[in-house]
Amino acid sequence: MLNFRKATEKDIDKITEIYSDIHTEEESGRAVIGWIREVYPTRATAEAALLRNDLFVGEEDGELVGAAIINNTQVPEYKDGTWRYPASDNEVMVLHTLVISPKTARKGYGRKFVEFYEQYALSQSCPYLRIDTNEKNARARAMYKKLGYEEIGIVPCVFNGIEGVGLVLLEKKL
Repeated sequence: MLNFRKATEKDIDKITEIYSDIHTEEESGRAVIGWIREVYPTRATAEAALLRNDLFVGEEDGELVGAAIINNTQVPEYKDGTWRYPASDNEVMVLHTLVISPKTARKGYGRKFVEFYEQYALSQSCPYLRIDTNEKNARARAMYKKLGYEEIGIVPCVFNGIEGVGLVLLEKKL
């Protein structure tokens, strides 16, 4: 059974390994996400989220299979979005940097992580959900669409240190 919890210091090495595995998948051409090794995401990404207490992990049978950052932080690029639902920061929950280990791909863990995110948002009285992804990431975009997220626009930007990103903004109201 897949369980979700706040990350701890002991999870950082495994999260960093998942980031590295995803970079390897992208560099080999087996995945198109739009991330760059040594730029984003990195160990420092996970460590900063751990310090903020907004890093979550998914594990099955004691094995860490994924991680995500979940908080009320709307990145500056969101100001350029034409959101369907105007909401204050404390009403919005944002899913950042969702990663599932390529070693456990195609088992529905990404979908289950999003379902956890939605339940967590409700528990925090945040009915408005926002997610972003690189426009190149067709797999994530298709998953979010299946889960009821609406693409409200694409913002051209430098994102997390990566030039030339078309940042897809998605939202859903619970």
